[in-house]
Amino acid sequence: MNIILLGPPGAGKGTQARRLVDERNMVQLSTGDMLREARRKGTEMGKKAGVIMDRGDLVPDEVVIGIIGEVLEAGDAGGGYIFDGFPRTLAQADALGELLEKVGQTLDAVIEMRVDDEALVERITARATCKDCGEVYNDNTKPIPADGKCTNCGSTDIQRRPDDNEESLRTRLLAYYKETSPLIGYYYAKGDLQTIDGLASMDDVATSIASALR
Repeated sequence: MNIILLGPPGAGKGTQARRLVDERNMVQLSTGDMLREARRKGTEMGKKAGVIMDRGDLVPDEVVIGIIGEVLEAGDAGGGYIFDGFPRTLAQADALGELLEKVGQTLDAVIEMRVDDEALVERITARATCKDCGEVYNDNTKPIPADGKCTNCGSTDIQRRPDDNEESLRTRLLAYYKETSPLIGYYYAKGDLQTIDGLASMDDVATSIASALR
């Protein structure tokens, strides 16, 4: 099963992707991680990406798609793939669809985690994350433990992102709506889109995703 999680920054896509990895043996395909791994392995596309990254330039879509193709053809995901941070544009969505068809795979679901902007700003400005394992805390709903230790891994390295402030978040939201939100209409027209409440509790969101994937 191959899926895309759509939603603005802070909607909880990363948290839900980690649950799907643990519960369904899926593989989370993060664009940045894939680029670094392909470069480390010295694949054909990894070498191309390395040259571009060394120049400080953005890696073009065709190289990113090439790296995704290398991963899909390797077939290392028993439970399928979660596309994280890709596609971001309509052109990338078209390219991903063509790639999946080429390698004989399908896109099984696109899940939009819909949120209210004001509630999202309130949530994110209260957020902190364990730098070691990625566990997320929130001043209002899941405060950092009194002893300062992560409940998941025991680390004391729990930090707030510098850009988790209202001004930065609203800038990121604007960029999302301008660039990525057209994908919602794109996948709705294809009959692939399912929408859930991204501001529900983590467990309720996970339940909604599980229902959407049945």
